[in-house]
Amino acid sequence: MTFRERHVQDDFRARATILRKGPYYEDFEVGQTFVHHWGRTITESDTVNFSLLYLCYNPIYFNRDYAMAHGHPDIVVNPQFLFNVVLGLSVEDCSENGGPFLGVYDLVYDRPIYPGTAVVAKSETLEKRVSSSNPGNGIVTWRTEGFDSDGNRLIGFRRSNLSILRQPGEPT
Repeated sequence: MTFRERHVQDDFRARATILRKGPYYEDFEVGQTFVHHWGRTITESDTVNFSLLYLCYNPIYFNRDYAMAHGHPDIVVNPQFLFNVVLGLSVEDCSENGGPFLGVYDLVYDRPIYPGTAVVAKSETLEKRVSSSNPGNGIVTWRTEGFDSDGNRLIGFRRSNLSILRQPGEPT
């Protein structure tokens, strides 16, 4: 028996127990607001690396002289990166226990931001319903917004996720 065969037979995934983390569908109420408990300071390397890795070759995101020649005080944080940060800040409270991400709607960027900006986020539950095609799950929609440390809104969007319904006998 080869090394690989011995270890495939003893695959830890076969012995693993799935532990759910995060809220279930029943834990959400329309109008409920979450102030996500931690923020993120966006660094120059964050936006430069993101822009280049995702082939966003607009020099405003990685060339200081170019950005300044176009009226900015520094390179501009890639707005796609800002979206990902704000969405990521909301996951633990809203969708960590859920299923697939179903979409983003009404995405608005309010202003450009620059490296060194600390971003915080909050979400409000807008609607929820049991899925008609997948009755073991519900669909929850939130309004998520990102703010700088002065409370200025930077970004806002609605997003929906599939959310697991609590099964009979599961703890509340």
